[in-house]
Amino acid sequence: MPITGFTIVTPAQADPGQAAPAQPGTTVQTQEGAPAEGQPQGRDPGLFGIIPQMVLMFVIIYLLIFRPQQKRQKEQREMVSRLKAGDRVLTSAGIYGTITGVKDSAVTVEIAKGVEIEVLRGAIGNVIDAKDNKA
Repeated sequence: MPITGFTIVTPAQADPGQAAPAQPGTTVQTQEGAPAEGQPQGRDPGLFGIIPQMVLMFVIIYLLIFRPQQKRQKEQREMVSRLKAGDRVLTSAGIYGTITGVKDSAVTVEIAKGVEIEVLRGAIGNVIDAKDNKA
């Protein structure tokens, strides 16, 4: 429980009712419990000062982190759903190849003449345009 209504008294003072001068940066309370004249008063923002700050923080986090991530995931899902035979792709493992067959959850990728591997659709990292194909 906080102590309120106190007076600072130094031993050299003869009159115990006389308060000592305040140190810089301290708050001296008078007998009534109000801060003494000329002393800084602390500001308590209360509940209505904290809630807008919290809401603003969550909005900023959503706009900077969650929304771009959701946009990338949506683009990846659309790209994977449009895969077709003949597309040149780059897998998430870094393997270039051409799609030769498409199934529900996997695709067959030819990585060299006569060498085909089956890869999950989610493992396709990028579809390479014909302009970027230098091989």
